[in-house]
Amino acid sequence: MALVANAVYVDGRRRLEPKNLDQTFELMRDRGGMGWIGLYRPLAGEIAAVAQELDLHELAVEDATNGHQRAKLERYEDTLFVVLRPARYLDAEEKVEFGELHVFIGSDFVVTVRHAESPNLGNVRRRMEESPELLALGPQAVLYAILDEVVDEYEPVVQGLENDIDEIENELFGGDPDVSRRIYELHREVIEFQRATHPLQSMVESLQRGSEKYRLDPGLVSRMGDVRDHVIRVVERVDTFRALLQNALTVHSTLVAQRQNEEMTRLTETSLAQNEEVKRISSWAAILFAPTLIASVYGMNFDVMPELHWALGYPFALLLMAAMGGGLYWTFRRNHWL
Repeated sequence: MALVANAVYVDGRRRLEPKNLDQTFELMRDRGGMGWIGLYRPLAGEIAAVAQELDLHELAVEDATNGHQRAKLERYEDTLFVVLRPARYLDAEEKVEFGELHVFIGSDFVVTVRHAESPNLGNVRRRMEESPELLALGPQAVLYAILDEVVDEYEPVVQGLENDIDEIENELFGGDPDVSRRIYELHREVIEFQRATHPLQSMVESLQRGSEKYRLDPGLVSRMGDVRDHVIRVVERVDTFRALLQNALTVHSTLVAQRQNEEMTRLTETSLAQNEEVKRISSWAAILFAPTLIASVYGMNFDVMPELHWALGYPFALLLMAAMGGGLYWTFRRNHWL
């Protein structure tokens, strides 16, 4: 079974470590303690076995089994069902990995169903065992500690995203061809991060306002206020990241359009320059073609030609060649081809 943690606490101290869940359920009731059960990627049947013993609501069990839920806080009779979206920043890949955590809070039990590596619930358990007076406040104290751990683990993610955005700002004006892809990927991660963090503020505020309904000790209410303040800071920074990335997309589109305009201008100028060269070559070709045409006509070997035995035929041919060449030259110069 995907059982990674299993203990019974009495008066805030770990008293028993049952070998299986059947012993846990029996001892928590015999000793009047709190059972804290941790499951990691359990199968549907394993969740169903726990749900049947603790009388968990079928809708909450269905959500925990299927996964892919949004962050939320729901109450089913005497049981709280909390869905959290933890996250961690992977330095090697420079990307954010999102997980999913389901927490069932009853009058004498806490059940966590974790579907990813984060959050570090072992750290939560150690922290609570070092503060037995806090753990003695019951399952709601464990819920506070889990919320606090999830929010604390958001901080490295925020730092990682901030560094990535700083790098993008440098690449944006450096002409990096891959910057657009990276902006879109970051933008998608930030949107996912917003979906994970935005509901937390209203969830924590609901716990504070409904402290009697949710059986929160006054000391936990003030601690929840600290978590809420931390959540607000994270949410504000994530919102800022999204605005920066949207601006980066706009700037990138503007720069791409500017580069395209510059390229079109360069191509147009090149085309015009080439066109001018074509005009010059064509003009000189036409000028040289005129005397060649006359010479080729008079160079034909025919006996009967009107000007063949004319004394002025040769100078006339030369004059005609010069006149046609000069006329073409003047025409091309006038039309700025030469």
